[in-house]
Amino acid sequence: MNSDKLLQQVAFIHEIDKLKYIQRKTRLFNSDRRENDAEHSWHLALMALTLAEHANEPVDTLKVLKMLLIHDLVEIDSGDVFLYDTIINHDNTVAERKAAERIFGLLPEKQAKEFIAIWEEFETGDTPEARFAHSMDRFEPILQNASNQGGTWTEYNVPYDTVIQKTRKIEHGSAVIWDFAEKLIDDGVDKGYIKKTGDL
Repeated sequence: MNSDKLLQQVAFIHEIDKLKYIQRKTRLFNSDRRENDAEHSWHLALMALTLAEHANEPVDTLKVLKMLLIHDLVEIDSGDVFLYDTIINHDNTVAERKAAERIFGLLPEKQAKEFIAIWEEFETGDTPEARFAHSMDRFEPILQNASNQGGTWTEYNVPYDTVIQKTRKIEHGSAVIWDFAEKLIDDGVDKGYIKKTGDL
């Protein structure tokens, strides 16, 4: 047994426990409690297992699960960026790149390279797996907000155009799920949770 390798892997496991302390803006279904990043990643993984048949293209489900379980680990260092933030870009920040190199760098070199490659593939979003993983990442907050009388849509007064702009990438991974999500968004408009430009 390579004890040095095991020690590196255990150090990584200790480090990623910090994900449980990263709070997100969105709340659990039908709840006032904010979700943490570890709960988010777990939920996305189970969503992907459940909904993979609705992907636009055949996907390697194991790779999708890997993406969803590691994609937010960088937020241990960089913090969660609110999806609807209009100042900080949600994707591909310098801080996240630096965090990826530090956190995955705790692992043995071969494993570190594998995890970074999976994280990069998710960030780039150019493969069927990455597109479907992004669909899950955008779909979950819609379900949460719909269950919480508008959730972050109403709390942060997010306009309709911004909601659509930030969530439309769902359709690149699953047209079926986007159709469902769009109906939830439209229902949010009808209930007054989301305001269209003319209504602001």
